[in-house]
Amino acid sequence: MLPQETLEEARALLALLESRGLRLATAESCTGGLIAAALTAIAGSSAVVTHGFVTYSNEAKRDVLDVPWGVLEGYGAVSDSVARRMAEGALARSGADVAVSCTGIAGPGGATPGKPVGLVHLGVAMRGETRAIRRVFPGDRAAVRAATVAEGFALVRAIAG
Repeated sequence: MLPQETLEEARALLALLESRGLRLATAESCTGGLIAAALTAIAGSSAVVTHGFVTYSNEAKRDVLDVPWGVLEGYGAVSDSVARRMAEGALARSGADVAVSCTGIAGPGGATPGKPVGLVHLGVAMRGETRAIRRVFPGDRAAVRAATVAEGFALVRAIAG
């Protein structure tokens, strides 16, 4: 069950996108589809949401979203470059107007030097523009994933608003 606050944020984002005639796709790794789940928990979301890609492995990022293997190997899956490419790949594959992506280390394991637990890179793409941000969220796995959903919503609002 998703928190009421998340559902209210999802409802507001869907209303914004629908009012602008924009359709949305998601490309998620560390959240495992939670962004899409929050959005599609709202009745009528099919007017806005087109696709939800869960690309947890590097192979899925490459095969489904066309993230180049060289980018994955060169920067690592948890990077600005991969978040950007995931958003662009979701946009291209879905035909949506906006795509949001996330890749990160939700924990409790997985940290490496320079990439702590809680590190998340998010991307958003609209035709002709791609943005990415880096965040380090505190807390356990659930808290990191919840914060990533909220930040993903904010990123979409920023580019679509």
